[in-house]
Amino acid sequence: MIEPFIYPAATLIAGVDEVGRGPLVGAVVTAAVILDPAQPIQGLADSKKLSEKRRLALYDEIVAKSLCWSLGRAEPDEIDQLNILHATMLAMQRAVAGLHIAPDMVLIDGNRCPKLPMRSQAVVKGDSRVAEISAASILAKVTRDREMTELDRAFPDYGFAQHKGYPTPFHLERLAALGATEHHRRSFAPVRRALAP
Repeated sequence: MIEPFIYPAATLIAGVDEVGRGPLVGAVVTAAVILDPAQPIQGLADSKKLSEKRRLALYDEIVAKSLCWSLGRAEPDEIDQLNILHATMLAMQRAVAGLHIAPDMVLIDGNRCPKLPMRSQAVVKGDSRVAEISAASILAKVTRDREMTELDRAFPDYGFAQHKGYPTPFHLERLAALGATEHHRRSFAPVRRALAP
């Protein structure tokens, strides 16, 4: 059971999380969510610990019940240009900027905060401790997984729907055999190796 995260002076709390730092392909996707205390959502948890069916059900409930939510992203070329950490911070800034209600406080999963125009705090293991961050992790994961399924249709030989772009043995084998798509992150070592003459 996730405990409500009590932060004295803050009335509106946004939770922020990311999905997709480790994959070799696709965007890093972030979400920011402000939950509605009047419409609590049961069963929020770290998205990685939920079944796909449960994530999809919670995704619909979060979209329907939250006061507001927003997605942010950084594309593979931005990741290559900035590095994955800075690209993730940029994607988080974009998610927060997309909220149509300005939060008083932003709680971010992990140990770093991007620069934001309001107070923010990093929460280690926040996706399993803070309801708002759990909700954000679910929105980000469902969104990115759907994008990988779409990419799988365009590039059926790579298995993106199964491994979601992570460097599994199958993905690495396909990368070596077929080369990189335009969606691969050129700065990541396995992709660099696959592109080397």
